[in-house]
Parts: sequence; structure tokens; C-alpha cells
Amino acid sequence: MDQVSAKPWLAHYDPGVPHEVEVPPIPLWRFLEDAAQRYSHHIALEFLGKTLTYAELWEKSRRFAEGLKALGVKPGDRVAIMLPNTPQFVIAFYGTLLAGGVGVNVNPLYTPRELRHQLKDSGAEILVILDHLLPRFLEVEGETPVKRTVVTGIKDFLPFPKNLLYPLKAKRDKLPLGFPKREGFHAFLDLLKHPPATPHPADPEDLALLQYTGGTTGISKGAMLTHRNLVANVLQIDAWDSTSKELLGKGVMLGALPFFHVYGMTVAMNYGIYSGYKIVLLPRPEIHAIVEAIEKHQVTHFPGVPTLYVAFNNFPGIEKRNVKSIRICLSGAAPLPVEVAKRFEEITGARLLEGYGLSEASPVTHSNPVQGEIKKGSIGMPLPSVDAKVVDEEGQEVPIGEVGELVVKGPNIMKGYWNRPEETQKALKDGWLYTGDMAKMDEDGYFYIVDRKKDMIIAGGYNIYPREVEEVLYAHPAVQEAAVVGVPDPYRGETVAAFIVLKEEYKGKVTEKDIEAFCRENLAAYKVPRIIQFRDSLPKTSVGKILRRELREEFTKRQP
Repeated sequence: MDQVSAKPWLAHYDPGVPHEVEVPPIPLWRFLEDAAQRYSHHIALEFLGKTLTYAELWEKSRRFAEGLKALGVKPGDRVAIMLPNTPQFVIAFYGTLLAGGVGVNVNPLYTPRELRHQLKDSGAEILVILDHLLPRFLEVEGETPVKRTVVTGIKDFLPFPKNLLYPLKAKRDKLPLGFPKREGFHAFLDLLKHPPATPHPADPEDLALLQYTGGTTGISKGAMLTHRNLVANVLQIDAWDSTSKELLGKGVMLGALPFFHVYGMTVAMNYGIYSGYKIVLLPRPEIHAIVEAIEKHQVTHFPGVPTLYVAFNNFPGIEKRNVKSIRICLSGAAPLPVEVAKRFEEITGARLLEGYGLSEASPVTHSNPVQGEIKKGSIGMPLPSVDAKVVDEEGQEVPIGEVGELVVKGPNIMKGYWNRPEETQKALKDGWLYTGDMAKMDEDGYFYIVDRKKDMIIAGGYNIYPREVEEVLYAHPAVQEAAVVGVPDPYRGETVAAFIVLKEEYKGKVTEKDIEAFCRENLAAYKVPRIIQFRDSLPKTSVGKILRRELREEFTKRQP
């Protein structure tokens, strides 16, 4: 069988896109070193008026690496990073790699409970954190392996006079500042006083990142991504877009997607650095700030999630704004409605491509072509060096057009889950990653996601696992039974609905508001159920399994 009939998508690749990418045996930090040599005086990061050149970013990252070493970081040690998109995030991540460490991305929205799990599971002894978030860590500090905490504030990288005014604003907003003056706490800026480190010569198969993901089972697990995985995915994305070659060293990347998720980290941060782009950092992806940044900095690349593009399209007066600089946007993390893409392209003249990926794949595996046909509702074709197929329960490939589980293979696929050999065996078989997503492929090699991992909810681009929310509900003394499902929501795509059977003695005494308040204490805001309904019973199978699907359908039918 020739290559094209085995991989029908190859015949539909854009001109100039290679079938395979060569992945050199380099550490990920080499991208930053190369950019610092090639584009030394170009702006690398723009943050609320403060800029850092590539030469400065490279120097600061090496100084931070030396600072980490002075705190005892050795090759292979995990360094947890709990920061929004700021210069400190980029410096801390690359500094960790330059010291030979492994980055652990921590979502700044996490509650103390979620933070404790991730710090314990990863075994991180160093945490780099924003001062505003520190109280959440201090609540569980004693239950984690963390020995040293490096604290930074937004003001550390603000230009004058914003750096002086910011603490006043933070106090007014009642945001915590500073940190305890005791053993084990260190100022971020003090680490930058060390001399620049000699970079640690990492092996490409060494771990670079633990990216926590619910996977298909709900309990958060660390996907082990190597230097080779992350390098490969940047080169795959670069090979896919042959139109951006003339923008090397000139493009402007909007850093609105959070870097603490591997989608933002790879597509905005690492790819941006590899290409020598100016990366405009937005600590909060609010639409007003996004539109202002696009106009002010003439952004060329705007990777995002559908909710961002919906907000952009509906921004008051958007037609009159100067947003024609945008060239290309990759949309991921949730299905992109056709009308949203059409409207966005009308306003900007840009090309908005729907793609697909998952944390375990660094993350991008599929995308619609930059110049060729975009098929409605399709996630596109596998990227260069990615192989993909649709298989049945036995792992056998199904005929074209039939639905089965999507499995993928390539240099961007994780090593496995951190300290979870059983989970790893379930997910990885003969090098194929079983995504848990139901899909089909057409005769041209375009793929379509038909149904998502069982019951996972995607609200505003965030993955929410019903089981985790249910576990919190079950911890409430009044709850006898609980089921959590995603229900359609015009803005977030889906929203979280909880159906609860109360214990007899609590009926009439506990309200929906009480349940919501309990959830807010134990879950990041985006996971808190927006809809809470009390029921006398929940639908179940003969074995007693709660039928989430039935609840979802019943709720949707009742909506006008």
C-alpha cells in the first residue's frame, strides 16, 4: 500500500508542507538561545508597557536558572509554576529547563485542595508563585513537599510609574501582596541577581514538563512531556504554515491563551520564541484588553478558543477597529461553530483554523490547512509526522466514514503519566495514544470529532471532569446522590449542571445557594455548577450506574 492511500490526507497538504518533520536532538531551551543570537535586540515580551528583548530574556532565564541551582534544584527536580501570563512565567519556565529541572504547570485558578493534590503528586519541592495567590498555598503548605517558595508580584515587571502605582491599586482591590519573611521564602527578583548559569545539556528524552490533565478518568494526572515532544510540536506547527516564513523575527503573537496550559505554552509561547516574534502578554484574556492589544501592537497571530472569538465578534464597534493585521489564528480546546469562524474572517480578513489536540500530545495533532480547503465541522488533517486512525473496541481500524476511537502517534506524544503505570498502559499501546474521543475520517483524510471523552464538559475552553465536581458534592453532609453533566450554553459552549438528591433530614433546610457556596470553597470558579437542581431520584442503569446522558437530554428538552 503506498503512503498516500494509507494516509489519504497527504494528498491534501498545502504546497510546501512536508510529510514529515525532522526533529533535531536539542533541548527546548535551544529555541530561546537561537532567538537571542538571531534577534538579540528584537522585543521578545511586551507586558503592559514594559518590554524585554530576546537578549535580555535569555540572560534573565539563565540568571534564574543559577538562582534555582543555589536553592538546591538538581537535574530532574520538579519546579511548580503558578503564574498568569507574565514575563516571570517565561523566565521561570525556561530558567527551570536551563537548570535541568522539569516544569510543572499549575493553574492559578486552583483552590487549596486542587493545589495540594498537584504539588504532592508531582513531588515539587520548589514553587514559583504570584503574591496574590499565596494565601491559597499557605493554607496547605504543611501538607505538600514544597521546601522553597519563590514569590513575585505583577509590579516586578511593570514600567515606571505603573510599578509604583500598582501596589496601591492592589491594596484597594484587597489583593494580597508580599510574602512571609521566614526561612524558605525568596523574592523572584533576588534570583535574578545571580550570574547567568551554564545551560544544562538536557537529553531530548528528558522530561521538560508535567502537564496535569484529567485524562479520561477525572483524577488529575501529570502527562510527561519531554524536550523532544515539545520541540517536535513547535516544528510541526511551523511546517504546517508555509505562509509565515517571511514573518520570522517580525510577527506579533498575542499571548492571551494561558501558558499554564500546554496549548498556550506551545502555540503562543514556544512557537512565538522559536519564530522570534514579539509576544504580547495578557495576564487575563479579557476581550477589551485583547482588542486594544491587537490594534496597538498590530498582532499577526491570535491563537485562541471559540469563546474568545465569540467575544471578539460581539465586541461593540469591532467593525470600526483596526484589526486587519491578524493573519492567522488556530482555534482549539472546543468545537468551533461555523458561523463564528465566518464572522471572524469577515471582520479581520484573517484565516481562522480549527484544530485538535490534547495535553498528552504536546498538544496539537490536527489542523485544517492554512491555504487549502477548510471543511465545516472538521478538525482537519494530522500534522506532519503525526499518524492517526479510527479504531473499534478491539483496536482494529474501521472503514472510512465509520465512527470509532481516535488514536494518534508521533514524536509529540507523551512518555506516559507521571507515576501511573496502569493509566499509561491504558492510554499508550504500541506507541499509539488512545484519545478517548470518538471520531470518523472522510475519504480525503479529514477527521471529525463526533463525541467527546465520555462525559467531559468543555466550558469556555476549560476541561471539567464531572467526577471531580461530584466528589466535592458528595463531601457535603446533605448530599445523598449527585450527578454532574454539561448542558448547552450560548456563551461558554457548555455549562456545568448538578442534579442532587438530598438526604431526607436535610430536605427543605439546605438550599441551592448553600451547595453553590460549598462548591466555591473547593473548586476553581469555572468548575462550580451554574445550574443546581434538587431531585427525588436520579435515573440509573440496572447495575445502579447514574445515567448522565439521560439527565442531559431531559434538561435540554425542557429548555425553551
